[in-house]
Amino acid sequence: MVALIILGIILLILLIVIVSNVKVVPQAHAYVIERLGTYHVTWSTGLHVKIPFVDKISKKVSLKEQVIDFPPQPVITRDNVTMQIDTVVYFEITDPKLYTYGVERPLSAIENLTATTLRNIIGDLELDNTLTSRDTINGKIRVILDEATDAWGIKVIRVELKNILPPREIQDAMEKQMKAERERRARILDAEGEKRSQILVAEGMKESAILKADAVKEQKIREAQGEAEAILTVQKANADALKMLNEASPTDRIIQLKSLEAFGKAADGKATKIIIPSDIQGLAGNVTAIKELWKDDAPKA
Repeated sequence: MVALIILGIILLILLIVIVSNVKVVPQAHAYVIERLGTYHVTWSTGLHVKIPFVDKISKKVSLKEQVIDFPPQPVITRDNVTMQIDTVVYFEITDPKLYTYGVERPLSAIENLTATTLRNIIGDLELDNTLTSRDTINGKIRVILDEATDAWGIKVIRVELKNILPPREIQDAMEKQMKAERERRARILDAEGEKRSQILVAEGMKESAILKADAVKEQKIREAQGEAEAILTVQKANADALKMLNEASPTDRIIQLKSLEAFGKAADGKATKIIIPSDIQGLAGNVTAIKELWKDDAPKA
């Protein structure tokens, strides 16, 4: 009975040891394995079993892209202006073995190398070039860091200058300059807006004048058309009257009566001078005779 208990305990211990030495490496990770204190192998993603008390996981390495935001570093430009610049480094581990054994505290080594490289590059530039050449500075730092960190199993993907902080007096001058520039642009925009407004008003007045002229033109055309139609109507009526008169074969007396009517209409006008035909007296006598004949022919009461 005691032997069974001891055997059971031994089997349980063996099971615990085996289970504890079964490891699963997750995606985008790598484990550096040492055997008896010496590098043995690098485990990639998947299931692995190490020998108890012989193999040891020396380092668990992430293969993902990593970001380090370093605190501001004081740097001096070529024209002796001290600035504070903080940098951001994006990198990834390409060789877990070199990353483990290549350098002590790799992140600290990258920070110090970045600060040294930044001081060297900025020291060759003046303040204005430093403020306007970020892309150039980023590219130079990346190349230098990438070459230096190859021996550490690290690849520097890119470097960004996060903030460049000049001295306070320079910041104040820059703020004043930026404020003046904003005011200048605002004045330009206001002037352009005023100009555009005046153009729109002028175009509106021009269109209004054109519409009014078209309306007057249309009115005059319609009035002229109306007068022309009225004249044509009168002329047509006169022509029809003459035609009817010709077809009726009027006598001399009727013609003389029509002439007398025309003379009467002329006399009623505003003319100050009237030319009387030579035969008007005879025409008047004929009219008198006609009236007398009318009276004689009229029925007596």
